[in-house]
Amino acid sequence: MDEKVSFRSSIKAIRGVIGKFLSTPSFFAIPRINILLFIATFCTTYIMNGPGYAICIMIILFAHEMGHFIMCRKYHVDASWPFFLPFPSFFGTLGAVIKMRGRIPSKRALFDIGVAGPIGGLIFAIPITLIGLHLSEVHPIPKDATSYLGLGEPILFSFFSKMMVGEVSEGFDIILNPIAFAGWAGLFVTALNLMPIGQLDGGHVIYALLGKHSTIVYKVGIGIFCLFAIFVFKGWILIAVLLLLFGFKHPPPADPFTPLDFKRKCVGVLMLVVFILCFTPIPFKI
Repeated sequence: MDEKVSFRSSIKAIRGVIGKFLSTPSFFAIPRINILLFIATFCTTYIMNGPGYAICIMIILFAHEMGHFIMCRKYHVDASWPFFLPFPSFFGTLGAVIKMRGRIPSKRALFDIGVAGPIGGLIFAIPITLIGLHLSEVHPIPKDATSYLGLGEPILFSFFSKMMVGEVSEGFDIILNPIAFAGWAGLFVTALNLMPIGQLDGGHVIYALLGKHSTIVYKVGIGIFCLFAIFVFKGWILIAVLLLLFGFKHPPPADPFTPLDFKRKCVGVLMLVVFILCFTPIPFKI
């Protein structure tokens, strides 16, 4: 019995030491865990798709999360530094998040925090996409298509492709440079975040615009997304399940009554347009 108690105490002590080490700020008051996750994510993106992709996707994700972070600081909302999520998958990462604690003071603060991330990411994703497409090449689609993975083209990416590469003949496809793939992934992440559902960035925007009536939009949005997952692209099913579990509610700000000004309403509508331009119902074609 004493050995079990001693073992548990040792484990608890070790966990405490590790937790203290990871949470202790290093330089610029950034906790070590955030720095280690940043390095790990750079490594997984580098391993999966090379240095050009790794640098560009990290820039896009960092800009997105720092947009949220800076706005949180502006409105005195307690927020963590970005946590990057390494994952040895197709993208090499599951993205990045920040953790906000406490209530957001007003609809305007909620709106500004919500849109700052997508805008920050797009500022870098668009030129990265254009540069990457300029470096990409057109090749015939291989006859043995078992190893061929095509990417769905959202409206904005398709426009950029025609602008930088031109029309592609039947039987040919654009072989994306890793930098272009990072741009595509940046637009993909932007679209996911701008879905007008729950506590996604688009959900923040809709709540700031519509208040308690935003729940109607959430329900309709989740319903449509579930139909896409069932009938259009089965790869959406996991995200659809997560939205069904967590996507129906949004905590109100401390001041839920002060409306948005006209400028913010226009930006909100623009963000919904950006969502439509960046979203692709079938992101992968096997």
